[in-house]
Amino acid sequence: MNVVDSSGWLAYFAGTRNAEAFAEPIERPSELVVPTLTLFEVYKRVLVQRGESDGLRAVSIMRRGSRPAPLDASLAIAAARVSVEAGLPLADAVILATAQAHNALLWTQDADFQGMEGVAYRAP
Repeated sequence: MNVVDSSGWLAYFAGTRNAEAFAEPIERPSELVVPTLTLFEVYKRVLVQRGESDGLRAVSIMRRGSRPAPLDASLAIAAARVSVEAGLPLADAVILATAQAHNALLWTQDADFQGMEGVAYRAP
């Protein structure tokens, strides 16, 4: 299983030099878990930069064939623990806790995750 954080999705949609690295997990949606917080972050960024139509298109691609991972009470408690233990802010902690809950590899270019177990980090 795989989780791609917001930075990875945005790199993929923008076609940056890291887009190909994130294409590997993104283009295997049956093995992809998408945290609802990632939907929020990506939609918000695309909405501001490119408008509602592109934002909705991005969210549609993110949801296609993947497994949604809503933030429920159990995940919130696990994320709080991750936040304290790893010193991560809320969004990062929720995304990492989601990956851990699904035994998934977290794909990211967010330096907050660099060197962590269970993370595939690509420098931006």
